[in-house]
Amino acid sequence: QAHVAESGGGSVQAGGSLRLSCIRSGFTYSNGRANACMGWFRQAPGKEREGVAAIFMDSFPIYYADSVKGRFTISRDNAKNAVYLQMDSLKPEDTAMYYCAAGPRSLCGLGDSIFTFWGQGTQVTVSS
Repeated sequence: QAHVAESGGGSVQAGGSLRLSCIRSGFTYSNGRANACMGWFRQAPGKEREGVAAIFMDSFPIYYADSVKGRFTISRDNAKNAVYLQMDSLKPEDTAMYYCAAGPRSLCGLGDSIFTFWGQGTQVTVSS
């Protein structure tokens, strides 16, 4: 059965870096191509979930939220069926539960409603 799973969260001081990983597994060839959009989302306590970055597993473009442009980098490794989120210059306001998700390529972007497969989340805490 298709699913995605995140790892790599933790606690870091402001200005530090973390790298999140997301592994896709259980996708058939056709299902994998249909759900080639991979997104990173985050949700802080008391706030709505927001899109952070999104990428196609096999093409472009790449999408970033304005709040993370220049600090976060999303990348992929097709051989490992993996997507990564490199987070640099972290700020306390980046503190949240981070989720990885897979969704249809035709609707790829930062809107969470189109994503079908969601991971359990990994906590990122940035202290000042």
